[in-house]
Amino acid sequence: MDFNTVMSWALDALGLTQTILVLAFAGWLCGFVFFLLTLSRTLERCASESRLMPPGEVWLLLIPLFNLVWQFVVVAKVAGSLRNEFTRRGLPIDEQEPGKHLGFAMCVLAVMSMAPIFGILTGMGAILCWLGYWMQIAGYSSHLAPSGQVLAAGH
Repeated sequence: MDFNTVMSWALDALGLTQTILVLAFAGWLCGFVFFLLTLSRTLERCASESRLMPPGEVWLLLIPLFNLVWQFVVVAKVAGSLRNEFTRRGLPIDEQEPGKHLGFAMCVLAVMSMAPIFGILTGMGAILCWLGYWMQIAGYSSHLAPSGQVLAAGH
């Protein structure tokens, strides 16, 4: 089945608005999975004694509603793990707990985006902070990568 056939079927079955919403959700989910891969890979690059959480626990962010609280835990644990690993390796860091400020801003805005009146504005802010946090963590992760390793898809 080719793409045009699938799109034609989707438009006939769901209508334009629902098809756009489904495609937007699918795009967001793909992006979110790559974000979680970045977080997981970052924690994997930290020595086990530096890690404050196992890399696999970032995947709990896929659980709806639970993720509203868990995101704060993940940001704090990733920041602490990065601090510990940079200190262990004797690498300079530009902030005491790498990524924590931008990550917490992302979390607060994400929770506030559920509010009826300010939801759209805070939701847009949350998305911008999410992208910034993702780039920031990917940058820290690249500093921890073994020499000569090619970094793909923000890992």
